[in-house]
Amino acid sequence: MTDENYETPIRAAVIAPGRIYGPGTSLLMFNREAVARRGAFMYPVEWELGTGDLFADDVDDMITERVTAAVRAVASAGASETVIIAKSLGTRAAPVAAEYNLPAIWFTPFLASAPVAEKTIEALRRSTAPFLLVGGTADEFWDGDLARSLTPHVLEIENADHSMFVPGPLRDSAAVLGEVATAVERFLDDVVWPGSR
Repeated sequence: MTDENYETPIRAAVIAPGRIYGPGTSLLMFNREAVARRGAFMYPVEWELGTGDLFADDVDDMITERVTAAVRAVASAGASETVIIAKSLGTRAAPVAAEYNLPAIWFTPFLASAPVAEKTIEALRRSTAPFLLVGGTADEFWDGDLARSLTPHVLEIENADHSMFVPGPLRDSAAVLGEVATAVERFLDDVVWPGSR
């Protein structure tokens, strides 16, 4: 392929995983596919964390530093329409989205029962770009009422835990995965990249 035929995608997604929920696991995998189908390239961020304090300031600093580096990398590559997609621990990158005015999709963010909840909430309140919040009522870190006060874009799954699993047969949890994927596709098509499909 010659340089004249190469086009840098203007759309990009920075994917920030959870502690043990990497960028290739089911929830993020489906959403990586959603952005790929809309002509975006993906910049997955990875980290390995031990068994120390996951809510320590140095963990916040590491997440912010790596996601910021990813945002800058996609911008320098020519992407002008970037979205951050993050799960759990990765949602502590909310200050990056606020700073760079980027839309975001936050899966199971820390909105309650965690020392970092206040930092996450404060960053979400500062955000001027739209964001989608996804969580379940059986997740101790989720607060549905608060989520709905922060954004009109909320998907709350009844009885879903922090992994977005629900009680009963696994097909029920698989159905949740489909429901989440549909919410993400609608958010991308209607809010982040209108007319992309």
